[in-house]
Amino acid sequence: MRSIGLDVGGTKVLGVVVDVSGTVLDEHRVLTPSTDGVLLVAAMAEVVTVLHDRHGEVATVGAGVAGLITRDGMARFSPNLSGVVELPVAALLSEAVGLPVALDNDATCALRAEHRRGAARGVDDVALVALGTGVGGAFILDGELRRGASGFAGEIGHMVVDVGGVPCVCGRRGCWERYASGTGLGRMGREAAEAGRAPRLVELAGGDPLAVRGEHVTAAAAEGDAAALAVVDVLAGWVAIGLVNLCQALDVARFVIGGGLAEAGDVIIEPIRRAYDERAVGAAYRPRVEIVAAQLGEQAGAVGAALLAASMP
Repeated sequence: MRSIGLDVGGTKVLGVVVDVSGTVLDEHRVLTPSTDGVLLVAAMAEVVTVLHDRHGEVATVGAGVAGLITRDGMARFSPNLSGVVELPVAALLSEAVGLPVALDNDATCALRAEHRRGAARGVDDVALVALGTGVGGAFILDGELRRGASGFAGEIGHMVVDVGGVPCVCGRRGCWERYASGTGLGRMGREAAEAGRAPRLVELAGGDPLAVRGEHVTAAAAEGDAAALAVVDVLAGWVAIGLVNLCQALDVARFVIGGGLAEAGDVIIEPIRRAYDERAVGAAYRPRVEIVAAQLGEQAGAVGAALLAASMP
């Protein structure tokens, strides 16, 4: 029997249909409504309906949503989805589509998929770090997916790395995701463009320095543009700070880097590796921690959500 999985992030709702082996058969996506929880559930239901109509024989639906997700399917709070506060997503979506729904955090879903089918296979102590609109995380320790006392483990994007730093959507300042995410990369790219240091970024953004986004930075870096590479190095340094902190706390053997930034491949991953090695604590006395790109790409969260749904009793 087939399952549908949804990945609900700050920019899109991505849905996939998977078979019993976890193989993706089809996908559909819509833009994420940013300010209304009811509209968000409606967008999720639209994706499910489209995929169900195409394939039929769907038994269950799983959804990964960014933010604090309880074990009973409640989205308590999502910094990057402003309309999601105390929203019973699983119950509302199940009512809308007429199918059982399982809900979890999006990064937790992504790690579930990467551990079964991707870059975390065969590793008992591994952390997934998703670098997208924000920064999400999930952990497998001693071979078990760890969700914490309330199910909220992995909200690593809101570790403070710069007290009094850049304002965050969560209401505080200096959160890791303000510096280590695609959003942070775009901000740093715009700063370089406005200062006149990055003409290629301005060119890629259609001549407007304020229109520079993270993808312009990674595209220019892939071309070898020196200014873009310098911006990526700054991002990599911030990413490495968080990874070193996580390794000190969790002692993982591997970091799997997912999210939209990981799609750029070695343009992003290699600078992160270098920056991590420069900052690692006790590096001469401990095994080297692997830092690898996620293998399932942007579908990882949706595939993991579908696998979660397929395991429902």
